[in-house]
Amino acid sequence: MKVLKNILKESKEYYLELKKKIERKIKNLPKGSVKERRICGKKYYYLQYRKGKKVIHKYLGKNKPEDLIRQIKERKILLNELKKVNEAIELINRTEKRKRR
Repeated sequence: MKVLKNILKESKEYYLELKKKIERKIKNLPKGSVKERRICGKKYYYLQYRKGKKVIHKYLGKNKPEDLIRQIKERKILLNELKKVNEAIELINRTEKRKRR
């Protein structure tokens, strides 16, 4: 039984550390999405995101911001990964509570 407790403890530590790393990466990446608008036949790009209840549209320019789009995609992937890590931590917590009874 002690071996299982140690494995759970190590797993929990691993997932908590992984969660911190992912959250730090997410914090440095832009949120929202890039929207293209056509005005008088010309393309203009905007970063669109929420700030509280308001939707903010930040002008980016006439050229498609490929780097920004890549960063936003990376952020979405990391958010999905963070969700899985949180589920694993919750599962470990539930397992630990069962063992205490």
